[in-house]
Amino acid sequence: MKRTTRLLTLLTLISLLLAACNNAAANPTTDTAVSPQTTNETTTEDGIVQTSAQTDVAAQDAPVTEEIVTTQTYIDLYNRLNDSVVNIQVVSEVSQANLEQFIIPFDPDDPDAPELPEGFPDLPDDHPGLEPFTQQSQGSGFVYDKEGHIITNNHVVADAIRIIVIFSDDTEAEAEIVGTDPGSDLAVIKVDVEPERLHPVTIGDSDSLQVGQLVATIGNPFGLSGSMSTGIISGLGRLLEAGAVAPGGGRFNIPEIIQTDAAVNPGNSGGPLLNLSGEVIGVNTAIQTNGNLGFGATPTFGGISYVVPSNIVTQVVPQLIENGEITYPWLGISGTTLTDDLAQAMDLPIGQNGVLIYEVIEESPAAEADLRGSEEQITIDGIPAFIGGDVIVQMNDEPINDFDDLLAYIVRRTSVGQDVTLQILRDGELETVEVTLQARPESE
Repeated sequence: MKRTTRLLTLLTLISLLLAACNNAAANPTTDTAVSPQTTNETTTEDGIVQTSAQTDVAAQDAPVTEEIVTTQTYIDLYNRLNDSVVNIQVVSEVSQANLEQFIIPFDPDDPDAPELPEGFPDLPDDHPGLEPFTQQSQGSGFVYDKEGHIITNNHVVADAIRIIVIFSDDTEAEAEIVGTDPGSDLAVIKVDVEPERLHPVTIGDSDSLQVGQLVATIGNPFGLSGSMSTGIISGLGRLLEAGAVAPGGGRFNIPEIIQTDAAVNPGNSGGPLLNLSGEVIGVNTAIQTNGNLGFGATPTFGGISYVVPSNIVTQVVPQLIENGEITYPWLGISGTTLTDDLAQAMDLPIGQNGVLIYEVIEESPAAEADLRGSEEQITIDGIPAFIGGDVIVQMNDEPINDFDDLLAYIVRRTSVGQDVTLQILRDGELETVEVTLQARPESE
């Protein structure tokens, strides 16, 4: 009997040891997840020693807070915001100029032109099938105020000859354009309806966003009204090419673009990106696609969406409502973020930050301040690159680490006619340059 008892005891101990080993293997980070504790000893006036365990707060990197998100969180968000989101139906005219960009010129007399098969019919001198015509498209938008102003993308309503707004209850209203801004791809339209039909949104602070933050969007992908998708903030501080054309044929960029993996498809453009508090933190604008889709093809969501941040919305929209347009300050350069390869080629320290000026636009503020572009061409990993231009490292008191920093500072923190102080590196030496910003030229 005693041997049996000892045997059972031994088996029990072995099983406990195995259980401890399994727990350790299944939870290899358990020890690091528990806050270190220290044992405090205190002696009372009676000479009795008391011990207590206390968490070592200093050992923690930062306080941890939990945000409880449930299915009901998203249900409540949708129920609160869906009435604020509208479907925008647009009738626009496609002009001859719009269509000719898809036509490849062909001159049969060109010696480099391919030979046409024998019996191939003569090519017409014009394109009778490319007469202007109207087309229908759609997007999304959201109610800005009780006066009937609605925010959407510029590209949703550009060239519109008729705009119809459809609310969540399927009622419709004609809308007119109040103002458009190709530089931010934002537009304001207005409907004349009873105020009780309008449910304005709350605009949030996009500067407070963090990568990994949960977000949602409501819109009309492929015409499916009132569709909701969810995701996270995937990245911040992206640059997105705008519709505004710069002198020389390039395009201006929109700074501080938000990247999200919340599903955005054709028809979502102009709709709101929301935080879980129900605030609009951006306007869904574009999606990343790969390859040449070809004329007439429809791009679809591939996991990367680009959103104009709400802090640009709050800067642009009031001016569009008041003036119908917005004027941006302009420096007048093209350039790129300084990389280690470029810095090394210019005999600058590795890790040097800044914006390398490629080109200075004629008669621009940068030209008047005698800023210098890059004239020497080199090859880095088989790719041509220009070096030798001025490197902007600071504007006023703000460090400039990359091109987004420079553009964001100009767009959001300066005004037309303002004098700014640039710190530049020229031939490796730090210099100060004063520049008076001018109004950005109008796009053609």
